[in-house]
Amino acid sequence: MTGQRSARLPGSRLLSAVVGLALVGGAAGCSTITGGPDQKTFTAMFDRAVGVYVASDVRILGVRIGEVTEMVPEGDQVRVVMTYDADYDIPADADALVVAPSIVSDRYVQLTPVYSGGATLEDGAVLPVERTAVPVELDEIYESLDTLNVALGPKGANQDGALSELLEVGKRNLDGNGELINTTLADFSTLVDTLADGRDDLFGTVANLQEFTTTLANRDTTVRAFNRDLAVVAKQLADERTDLATAVKQLSVALAEVASFVRENKEDLTANVTDLASVTGVLVKQRAALEEFLDVSPTALSNLQLAYNPESGTLDTRDNNAGLAESNPAGVLCQILVTIGQPQSTCEDIVAGLPALPAPGTAKRGTSAPVLPDRDMTLGGILDGGR
Repeated sequence: MTGQRSARLPGSRLLSAVVGLALVGGAAGCSTITGGPDQKTFTAMFDRAVGVYVASDVRILGVRIGEVTEMVPEGDQVRVVMTYDADYDIPADADALVVAPSIVSDRYVQLTPVYSGGATLEDGAVLPVERTAVPVELDEIYESLDTLNVALGPKGANQDGALSELLEVGKRNLDGNGELINTTLADFSTLVDTLADGRDDLFGTVANLQEFTTTLANRDTTVRAFNRDLAVVAKQLADERTDLATAVKQLSVALAEVASFVRENKEDLTANVTDLASVTGVLVKQRAALEEFLDVSPTALSNLQLAYNPESGTLDTRDNNAGLAESNPAGVLCQILVTIGQPQSTCEDIVAGLPALPAPGTAKRGTSAPVLPDRDMTLGGILDGGR
């Protein structure tokens, strides 16, 4: 043909190429038939293998990865040997299911679940019957329906008309109650919706309850000890219930008498409480004075003990008023007047009429006069003023 070049091979080279192609084809066919290094084998035990034959497909998600190579009945089970492409990973815990696409078509073995990581099924592994499943056969469905029909028929449950009576009673009960049944179903639907909306709270309650029970389980020894102690207390109270009843009865009598006493002496109690409040208020106001008294009283008592002369039975003291009168007679006079209850203005008027006397609060050079503070003659309100 014009424009084309025909390539010819020498006879020896053509023979070598034909032999090479034959060897490659033979090797490929041998690998496919015998399950070479690119194939893995596993065995699955089924209850039955209806519709499964040698060369039936082995699939993952409907994709063919291998085929059935051998089927051997063993007792009440069937041992099915299968091979698959080694490029596909199968989980070590995979199950084998016989799938029927339709009633009349051939069935195949489906491996599930899909591999997502972890250990893979080993070559030569055996899946026990617990990890296999087969579909329900149509004749089994017919047989079950026939069995149910016979059980409910005139030779079974309806032999004495029980089933007919049940249907009749159900008809009478449902007759005219369609609206009520509809309302019941609507309410039930609302209840289901409410439970669905509150599922977080419901599950949270269950989780908290589980946590509580777990805590009780972990504290089993403490809980048992508490229950034992509670039982001991309950037993003790039960043994002393007579005494407790008597005590409660006497307490009720005492409370009645107290109530009667309070009712009869209400005015006196009110006055006493008022006076007590007044005294308490004075004590609160004079808290600093009380603290000072408590601080100095031990020293005063000690000085009193030291001043007592047991031989003469007297208190040995020293009077310093003479020196005070000489140094500041006006101060002594004012002190006496204030002590007997005269106001400070009276003291000042008297001293003003005695020019020879030094003024209150002053003293001669080299002498000191006491400063006379304003004194509370009512002792913080305990005594009336002027008395």
